[in-house]
Amino acid sequence: MKVIILAGGLGTRISEESAFKPKPMIEIGGMPILWHVMKIYSQYGFNEFIICAGYKQHVIKEWFADYFLHTSNITFDFTKGNEIIVHDKNIEPWKVTVVDTGLNTQTGGRVKRIKEYVGDETFMVTYGDGIGDVNIKELVEYHKAHGKIGTVSVYNFGQNKGVLDIDPSGKVGAFREKSDLDGDLINIGFMVFEPALFDYIEGDDTTFEKEPMEKLVEKGELMAHIHKGFWQCMDTIREKQMLEKLWDSGKAPWKLW
Repeated sequence: MKVIILAGGLGTRISEESAFKPKPMIEIGGMPILWHVMKIYSQYGFNEFIICAGYKQHVIKEWFADYFLHTSNITFDFTKGNEIIVHDKNIEPWKVTVVDTGLNTQTGGRVKRIKEYVGDETFMVTYGDGIGDVNIKELVEYHKAHGKIGTVSVYNFGQNKGVLDIDPSGKVGAFREKSDLDGDLINIGFMVFEPALFDYIEGDDTTFEKEPMEKLVEKGELMAHIHKGFWQCMDTIREKQMLEKLWDSGKAPWKLW
């Protein structure tokens, strides 16, 4: 099953670094957050990736082209005509297709543009700037079991305090600890779809999270899988620093490998 990663946006909210590279190429622990996302999927045996690139897409292509240089020890032997010897190659079992889906294309348009690379099979979609300890195997099994077109992973990102149940008159019915359904459940990526999804995307100006999702909801074809573990996006420098701190501690929750 192929994994589509949306990695083409401008990343304006973290412009301190995205001015020089695409946001998914900003590093956590010396490796792009895109690499961390891919490692999560790879842990569960999903190793074929299609990266929807756009802004500074050449940076992504060049990084993968030089993957051995980034991850292995190298000898440059100038006495033998600049021979390059790669030692202890760190090889990932990946097949990576990087597609330039346009600079200003919206998220839905990016997905539509890679249709030919997906083929007529179930596929996954996620964002190139969000990581978590998502159980991909469990997610895929859930999707296959319900038989609908799409499944989105959702996460309670907004509520971490005690909860009051209040009736319309203002009377407090209960004061309790929060549950996984309190607060705002947000789409965190880690989605699974059937090829029929492409019929719901019109073109480059389509925002994936709007019209296609709304139409699927209308037709009863979208299911939610609640993630109860760790998840964090990297929209700001503060969030990057928080993820760095977790990685440096040796206890990064998303490090499943």
